[in-house]
Amino acid sequence: MTTARRAKLFARLYDPGVRFLRRPRIDTDEVADRWQPRLYVRLILLGMLLAYAIAFVLENRKQVSVHFVFATARVSLVWLILLAVGIGLLGGILAAQLERRRRRRSHEAPEH
Repeated sequence: MTTARRAKLFARLYDPGVRFLRRPRIDTDEVADRWQPRLYVRLILLGMLLAYAIAFVLENRKQVSVHFVFATARVSLVWLILLAVGIGLLGGILAAQLERRRRRRSHEAPEH
């Protein structure tokens, strides 16, 4: 690039009549307001939980026999574990509902 061309370009850059598009400035206060450490902690924990779930499935792929009273089934161990967890959760929820209903009825009963 010649010296004359550089001088011309330089003069054009600093000419007050020439406007260039500028990137908008970032308001650092706004960035500080948007920082949500709890959100990032939750995302990290969710990622770790997902990685654990994948490792759990991969480690428990072995086929096992489940003996019912009148039948036997071969299923993957992970499905057996997840089925047991699901049945346990459902049983816990139902037991909590029954307990709540029992307490409500005992409070509503007229006292003698």
